[in-house]
Order: sequence, then C-alpha cells, then structure tokens
Amino acid sequence: MTVFHKGFFALLMGCVLILSGCKANIEDYAQTQPKLDIFTWFAGDSVAYGMVQDHSNKQTRRFTAKIRGDVAGDTLTLHEDFVYDDGEKQTRVWHIRKLADGSYTGTAGDIIGTATGHSAGNAFNWKYVMDVKSGGSTYRLTFDDWIYQQDEQHLFNVTSLTKFGVEVARVSIFFEKK
Repeated sequence: MTVFHKGFFALLMGCVLILSGCKANIEDYAQTQPKLDIFTWFAGDSVAYGMVQDHSNKQTRRFTAKIRGDVAGDTLTLHEDFVYDDGEKQTRVWHIRKLADGSYTGTAGDIIGTATGHSAGNAFNWKYVMDVKSGGSTYRLTFDDWIYQQDEQHLFNVTSLTKFGVEVARVSIFFEKK
C-alpha cells in the first residue's frame, strides 16, 4: 500500500469513526410525549404506507402494509402483509418480547439472528439484520429503525439500511391506527 493509499485509508476510517459517534441515542427522547408503548400502539389493526430510497435519495419502491398486532403476556406478535408498487407481496411475522430490563428482542422468519430494541419517550429504536434481494442479487444489510409516535393514531418510521457501516438505502414509513 502506498503512502497516499495509507493516508487516504486513515482519513476514510477517521471520518467513519467520527460519523458513527454522531448518531442519536434513544435516551435523547426520554422527555418527549406522547410516550410510545409499542405493545399498546400495535395491538389491533393498523396500516402503513412507505417508500424505499437508494443511496442517492432516489425513490425506488413504494408499498402499503396491513398490520395486525396480538399481545399475549410479554410478547407482541405482528402480522405484516406488504404489497409493493410492482405487485410483489411479502408477509412477515414478528415475535417481539419485552424483557425485564425494559428492552426488547424479536425474531421473524426472514430476519438473521435476533432483533434488539429500546424505547424512551415517543421513540423506539429497533435494530436487526436481513438479507435483501435487489437486481438479481442478495445483500445482507443492517437495519436501524427509528419509530416516533406523533399522536394516538400515527407513527413515523425512518430506517437506515447499511452495509459495512455505509448507508445504502433508507425506508420511510407512515403508520396509521385503524
């Protein structure tokens, strides 16, 4: 590796470390209202409208989803039925557990490993890994969901999809309680 390449690599890694330290912390939302309880909010029926944007912020897909949430003890089961603008349909069933320390874990059939979540004030942060198909290829991406309660009937969600710490896409979702 030449001196130029070593210097460029060091600069690039420094920027990545600095930017990774600039992320929001769930505790930043501790005093915000209304307080989001995902078990209460997602119990019953809701609908979601969303879009996917690529790394250049170009909209690449739109979707709607019908969601039904069932709560049993410390577990929220979310049944999500997606319909994309190109006709593709997907179903995902989340099993989300609230742990004694107030954090959350979750699994779904297409999620790699276990998702983790934390809540404070009107915000919920949910992180997981999933294989995403695009253009005939499959990519393993990390999802960082930030869900914010607007009022009793509406949630907003912004998700950053990253590969090796670099954002490759963004998903924005608007949820409405039925």
